[in-house]
Order: sequence, then structure tokens, then C-alpha cells
Amino acid sequence: MEIDMRLEELKQHYLVGEIKVMIIGLGSVGGYLLDYLLGSENERLTVIVAGRDRAKMEADINIARTAATIRRTNRSRVVIADGVDLENPDTVACCLKVHQPDIIVNTSRVCAGLKYGSISWKSFRAYGIWTPLSIRFIRNIMKAYEAAGCRAVVINTSYSDASIPWLRSAGAAYPDFGSGNVNHLLPRIRFAVAQKYRIRDFWNIDAILATSHFHDVVISKEGHTEGVKQLLEVRYQDKRLEIDQDEIFRACKIPMPTDAKRNMMNASSNFELIQAMLRALENGSRERVFSPGAFGEMGGYPVLIDSSGPVPCARIDCSVFSLEEMRAKNRESLALDGIEDIRDGCLIYTDRLLEKVQAAFGAQLPKTVPFDEIDQAARYITETIIRPALGKQEQ
Repeated sequence: MEIDMRLEELKQHYLVGEIKVMIIGLGSVGGYLLDYLLGSENERLTVIVAGRDRAKMEADINIARTAATIRRTNRSRVVIADGVDLENPDTVACCLKVHQPDIIVNTSRVCAGLKYGSISWKSFRAYGIWTPLSIRFIRNIMKAYEAAGCRAVVINTSYSDASIPWLRSAGAAYPDFGSGNVNHLLPRIRFAVAQKYRIRDFWNIDAILATSHFHDVVISKEGHTEGVKQLLEVRYQDKRLEIDQDEIFRACKIPMPTDAKRNMMNASSNFELIQAMLRALENGSRERVFSPGAFGEMGGYPVLIDSSGPVPCARIDCSVFSLEEMRAKNRESLALDGIEDIRDGCLIYTDRLLEKVQAAFGAQLPKTVPFDEIDQAARYITETIIRPALGKQEQ
């Protein structure tokens, strides 16, 4: 079923009076997202929390519900769906059949609580190495999605720049949207532009950006682009602002925590995607969001969710930059993240990444990872890179 048809179903359910959002995985991203949803004062919302550990989920839900009720913002219902093992797609399919969600948000991680970048960034700037790990659970979820005949809109949180295109390239079911990355950088740009131009209402600064995970990270951490000019346009009060990209990106390097508090941003990206869909469907409006991996495209893009016509639709926003420009720029950015290409169901690493992994960890990654060898590649990365690295950190 195409995204436009899924949005139409979502619209009908929402206007009738109820929608169901399923959060799969209640770690820090899922926990923050639950808190934000319960703070939205939405009486038509049921949140389904799905995972294995009922006791942990119940405790986390109880504190979120209680806190939101103290703030007088909780109007939503919460349901626990336990017994969901993401290593076993059959358990996920059973859960989907029972609960029939309208929106699914995957916030799970194979290595719970571990920021892969904490291992790789100090050795080399290339997050793409972790793609076989990032794709594993969303692959299983989408397999279950098909088996259950599910019609929900799906949002993925784990390295969607590459994991969603990989699923699409392999002919598998794939999420509609990814969250994070571009959304994390745009507020920094607004803050920087507001300071430069002395704009008090920074929230009214409109920035359009198309880039991948690599440039979100390197700009946010180090304040530069590795010499790659970005597709960026900034407007205020319908006027295009002439900006010096280098100056603005230098100002984007602002202090941030490195622990789980960072996941407030990813949860906020998920929340905004959900809210934008609901605003558009309820008000008959057009909403712009930013999404990595949108519709199976490599990298990150501006996306329009448009409910102003008779049938709602979602598409990449090409009003400022052409699709060809954005695709090319994202490929250039992803190459710096270690991904040369995704085609014919295969992830293809760059030669430079392979050399750096060998030098840093003594590991020999294959140049090409076929879709049916994802599990083997993930195990190899875990055994030869992650576990030894974590062992050194503990010493």
C-alpha cells in the first residue's frame, strides 16, 4: 500500500476519533517519545508500548503517565504489548495483528544503550560501518509488517539514511520515514542565524537542508563540512538571507551531552513527524518535515506532507533544490560516512572505510554486504570491533 493510501486511512481513523501509535522498544528514545506524546493533551491518542520486558515497560510507563498527569497534559491511553522479541518476527507480527496500529515508531537498537559513534568517531569519521547492525531490527519489523498485513505509517530511528534504502533496494518492505540527523542540525542553524542577524523569533527562521548523517555529525561536533558545500537555504519573513556557510556552521558547534540525554533530539524528531502528520490531516494543511531515508532515498531530505487536496500525500520537497541535486549531495555526504553505494540489495563500503577499519581495529570488512548476509556481518562487527572496544573502555 502506498504512503498516500496509508495517510488517507490514518486521516479517516483520526477524524473518526482515535489513532494508535505503537512504540517498539522503550529505551531512552522510546521513553522520551512516550513522555512527549502524553504531554500532547490528545484525547484521541492511544499509545501502545511493545517489547519483551513487561515489568520494565510498566515501570517506565507509570512514571511517564504520572508525570504527565501532574502537569495536567495527559489525556491519552497507554497499552502494554509484551512478549515482543525483535529477534523473532513472528512475535512482532502477532502483536501487530492484535493491536492494529496506525503509526509504528521503531526506537529499538540491537546494542541497547550503546552509541556506536562512541567507538568509531575517535578512530575515523564514518558511521556507515554500523549499518548491518542498524538494519537488523527494522528488517525484522518490516518482515512482520508484511506478514501481519499491517497498514500503518512506519517511522524508523536507526541510521535511516542507509538502512531504509537498503531494504528498498532488496525489494523488502521498508519504512516511510526516518527520524533524526537533519532535524538535529536545523535548530543549530536557526540559533546561529538568529544570533548573526539579531532575530529574536528564531522559530520563524525557515531553513531548507538536504544532507546525510555524516554532515549532521561533523558540523555539530566540529563546526565544519570537510570542504563539502551544503545544499542550504535560509529565509526569514519570506526573504532569502545571504549567509556565509562556513561562518554559520562554525556557530553550530555548541556543547551537548554525550549520554542518553542526547536522545531527547531523536525522540523529538519522531514526535514532530507524528504531530506534522496529524496537523496536516486535521487542518487540511501542508507541513514540511525533514527525514533521513524518506521513501527509501539515500541520505536526508525535506518532505512535504500535504492534506490540502482531496487525498493526502507525502513527497520530497523539490521547491528549493531539485531531486537530482539532493540525491547527488547525499551520496557525496554518505561516501564520507563510509558508504559508496546501495544497489541490487547490497551495501557497498568505501575502500577508505575498509582501510581505516583495518588500521584501527584489525578487522577485515567485506567490500559488499548482500542483504541475506546482514546477520553474519552484524555478528562479525560485534565480535571483532564492539566487544573488544568495550572491553578496553572498561579497563
